[in-house]
Amino acid sequence: MKKIYLLFLGLLAFTFQAFASETVAIDTGATAWMLTSTALVLLMVPGLAMFYGGLVRSKNVLGTMMHSFVAMGVMSVLWVAVGYSMSFGKNVLGGWFGWNPDYFFLSGIDETITAGGIPEYVFSMFQGKFAIITPALIAGAFAERVSFKGYILFIAIWGIFIYNPLCHWVWAEDGFLFNLGPKGAIDFAGGTVVHISAGVSGLVAAIYLGTRRGYPHRQRRPNNLVMTLMGAGLLWVGWFGFNAGSSLSSGLVTAQALTATQAAAAAGAISWILIESLHVGKTTALGFVSGILAGLVAVTPAAGVVQPIGAMALGVIASIICYMAIILKDKLGYDDSLDAFGIHGVGGIVGALLLSFFIRASWMADAATLSEGGWSALQQFGIQATAVGIAIAYAVVGTLIIIWIVEKTVGFKSKTEEELQGLDHAYHGERGYGMLNPN
Repeated sequence: MKKIYLLFLGLLAFTFQAFASETVAIDTGATAWMLTSTALVLLMVPGLAMFYGGLVRSKNVLGTMMHSFVAMGVMSVLWVAVGYSMSFGKNVLGGWFGWNPDYFFLSGIDETITAGGIPEYVFSMFQGKFAIITPALIAGAFAERVSFKGYILFIAIWGIFIYNPLCHWVWAEDGFLFNLGPKGAIDFAGGTVVHISAGVSGLVAAIYLGTRRGYPHRQRRPNNLVMTLMGAGLLWVGWFGFNAGSSLSSGLVTAQALTATQAAAAAGAISWILIESLHVGKTTALGFVSGILAGLVAVTPAAGVVQPIGAMALGVIASIICYMAIILKDKLGYDDSLDAFGIHGVGGIVGALLLSFFIRASWMADAATLSEGGWSALQQFGIQATAVGIAIAYAVVGTLIIIWIVEKTVGFKSKTEEELQGLDHAYHGERGYGMLNPN
């Protein structure tokens, strides 16, 4: 009897040990990197505020920077409440978005560890930073002429009904774009979800709102290009978390994405000032940072699947096409105030499409293995074009509807007297620079 009892205890201990071994252990290295990446992506938001804030007139600097900062509050609350669930929950309503009751206010993930060994809190907070910066990017398209109340309502609705579904389609395991083709539509870190959606929505809003008073005849000089340069520097640093953090690990793919990010940014910056020197005979600081952003945006969807030479090619091509897009904007006469579409929309489209022709051999071999009919760059290009087209169409239609709702409720465009007075004083009762305060 004693032997049977000891045998039972042994089996019980073995069963408990086997069960315990199935529990995912925390990978401290990966978790540490993801915590760092989360902070780096959040750093991009004040970086964006400085970048945009330096480009507008002095009377609008605080109002413009507030567009980025207020997004950190509004979008964070919405992400915790419903955003994470809508983005990464299981398909509902035919896959339009996701839902998981455990993700509602993050109530059911208090002790959850992902398959990669990262606390789910960390993953959710990392993804939440993307939900913050995306609507903040849109603000550059209509800077200096939008109501603050209207902007807040716009980004809240846009985040729920545009960003969250797009995020689900592209990044959730049961999203239809995630499962399109052998290995899905490639968007490693947000070319489609972030930059294309923000750029296209910004363009729609800019056209709907019309131009600023006096545009394009009256020159609007940046109030502080030094601040813009510092903001661009913070964006470049933060982008390592944006792209390399999207590996959701701390290993080979992380290193590949980080290297591609640096190579594309540098190539984009150098290309832009070379184009400027040939076109206008001068190289500007604004041109240099515009090239940085063009390269960073273009490599974002591709960072984990291209080698450095491919990343540099994307940076060069994006700089050329974005430069041309900004020139075309002036000819067409629409007022994309800070070139949100010209850089983020166009750069995102370039990167999302052309990455197909620069994918590393190991990824191609893996895709060919999974595809019964084989794999080719043209096949992937078709998949990418499908995802880009869907993102553009959804952003256009959704943004028009949201703008109509905002316009009919709290109003979207600033009043003429508010625009003349400056958004800093009209909406915030403050001035960005004390020397401009008559009191």
